[in-house]
Amino acid sequence: MDDVLIVITLLLVAASATAAVAVRDPVRQALVLSLLGLTLAALFTVLQAPDVALSQLAVGTALTPLLLTLAVRKVHRRPHTRDDGRGGETTGSTESAGAIESAAAKERGE
Repeated sequence: MDDVLIVITLLLVAASATAAVAVRDPVRQALVLSLLGLTLAALFTVLQAPDVALSQLAVGTALTPLLLTLAVRKVHRRPHTRDDGRGGETTGSTESAGAIESAAAKERGE
């Protein structure tokens, strides 16, 4: 009976790990990573390692996905700016920067 339970939890771990790699959206990846942590905690419990299972629940299921989600959220909120190499910052593509420069030249009469 124990062997069957170990095989089932190993299959669940393999399926959730494959899903974590296959998902492309970072927020969904964090959720699947949390599921992977939960299945790993179940595997550790089945393997009679409750101390490892508890630490896996705390770190793998809660803390790591939370930090990943917060980091992704912060990156998505940051405006897209880059240094143009001339001491100023530009936003967007180089085509829009060129269009702004040509419009300014037209206003100056150049």
